[in-house]
Amino acid sequence: MTNQAEITISIFGSGGGVAKSLLSILNRSFLDANDPIHSLIGRCTLHFVDRKQRKLEYYKTYIPDLIHAVKLHQFDLNDPVRVRRHLTDTNTAIVIDVSWADTVQMMECCHETGAHYINSALENTMVDETEELEGFTLLERYLIFERHRKRFTRMKAIVGSGMNPGVVQWMAVELMRRHPEETPLGCYIVEHDSSFYADKSAVRPKTVYSTWSTECFLDEAILNYPMFMQRHTPLIMYSAAYELEFKVTLGGKQFYGCLMPHEEVITLGKAYDMETGFIYRVNDYTTDLLRAHIDQANDLWDWNHKVLDPAEAELEGEDMVGVLLVYPDRERYMYNVMSNKAVYAKYKTNATYFQVACGLYGALSSLLLDDIPDGVYFVDELLLQTDSGYGNYLSYYMQDFTTGENGASDGLLLDRMKREG
Repeated sequence: MTNQAEITISIFGSGGGVAKSLLSILNRSFLDANDPIHSLIGRCTLHFVDRKQRKLEYYKTYIPDLIHAVKLHQFDLNDPVRVRRHLTDTNTAIVIDVSWADTVQMMECCHETGAHYINSALENTMVDETEELEGFTLLERYLIFERHRKRFTRMKAIVGSGMNPGVVQWMAVELMRRHPEETPLGCYIVEHDSSFYADKSAVRPKTVYSTWSTECFLDEAILNYPMFMQRHTPLIMYSAAYELEFKVTLGGKQFYGCLMPHEEVITLGKAYDMETGFIYRVNDYTTDLLRAHIDQANDLWDWNHKVLDPAEAELEGEDMVGVLLVYPDRERYMYNVMSNKAVYAKYKTNATYFQVACGLYGALSSLLLDDIPDGVYFVDELLLQTDSGYGNYLSYYMQDFTTGENGASDGLLLDRMKREG
């Protein structure tokens, strides 16, 4: 792809929180001669697509030096005829999909028109609208995607490339590669997001707050049952996610989080014979709110939903995301921490969205720079099956990784579980 005189990139869902964080990175890439894709971004055209498109003035906040390369489009991404026409008319080479449009449908459009594809999560409208699938929506989205992915043989696609899924698979593979003589019993994706308003008077009643799409957060937190993988098989715990807590120790850091279903739990659990799970703790306000409404959790769908945006009110706290590898007598870990204040000062976004954008940037750089065979890859598959430089690329903006070892182990999931009350 690097031999193209001009590279056309379409960003689907351009008006959302992940997109603005990615745009901040692309603007830095355009200005920084040492950035891995600097020369390519300098000769790209960017097509922004959204169902409710924002004004050009909005995008100048995040991409002031590349605004000359931007073209705006407004249409419904659930219309495949319109999507295909856009891809053909613009000669789009790469789609970065951070919308809620159906993933398989978007990939079909790309496959037919010759575009390559990147996203940060699997989406499927049918699953979201089918009441019988409540409790299992993430697993169903994955299973449907798996049934279709082998059809896409004439394109390159990197799916689930954000922070988690995405960067965390790279952390897990990297940590295991450093110690090839030992096989972990378990691998847990761990996240402690303490982000919240610095001024608590900004809190409003009957409002659910999160640092990313609140609807998607609630899908994991109250709609889906806790899930983990063991012996390559997904296992479901018949409890509300916030009824259970699981202990995480990362050197001097320790917290209890809830078990959530997640794409990388499935892909790592398929790739390796080890127990996998995602242990997630959000800010104390939201944690207490969800616990208080375990018996009336569905009421929260009718509340106001608010993304914590530092452009509207100052945020304190940080987002710590990493992996914990469990061995019989020890644990190894690797994580990244980003402060909301530091990220906002530099990139005008919150820490969580910026971490996701680093993973997307890694995937984009790999498609632009690496000789990847045609095929559809989750990030762990990309790392294990190709010569991708994904980890080197994402580390250009996500530079601080902490690694360490616990001299003892808290065991597998059921060993580290604590029931509330």
